Amino acid sequence: MKKEENPIYARNTLEFVTVALEYCSFVEGASRNGAYDFVDKATKILPLLYLKAALLPEVESDDIYEPEFHVTEDMYEAVRSGVAGLLEERDTYLDTFHQDMQYSDTPIAAFISENLADVYQDVGNFVALFRTGNEVVMRESVALCYQNFCDYWGQQLLNALKALHSLRYADEEWKDGNDR
Repeated sequence: MKKEENPIYARNTLEFVTVALEYCSFVEGASRNGAYDFVDKATKILPLLYLKAALLPEVESDDIYEPEFHVTEDMYEAVRSGVAGLLEERDTYLDTFHQDMQYSDTPIAAFISENLADVYQDVGNFVALFRTGNEVVMRESVALCYQNFCDYWGQQLLNALKALHSLRYADEEWKDGNDR
């Protein structure tokens, strides 16, 4: 396949790689920011990540290839706990899209930190696989990331974004800049 026809070199793929890498660096370094700055930047990078993922080319997966994932439980937990520690009590929100909500009369608590760590897990695995430079692995990483976006992490991203938007724009204390 010619390079210009290969979906791994498509403009949308390369733009997603750039945003995905920025997202991973952002959440890995969450503790280097103040809570307000973290929320402010998250409300900007998450919509961009969603848009770039939605524009990924549809690539057919090779069911024979089994990718080696790079995001470990420790890495996931470091991101989750870093964001949770930064947001503290603001980490929790009520989730109306939770799968158990259909069986419940009471709202279900969810956590921004878990949503962002879930996104990080798939996006981080994608970045690590894409960096290999092996075109077969890169192609499979695009297929897998897009499928996981459609099935799972796209909704996790949107859930977190909704809660972060509420924090960023509705919390009077933050509007005044007192919690920077």
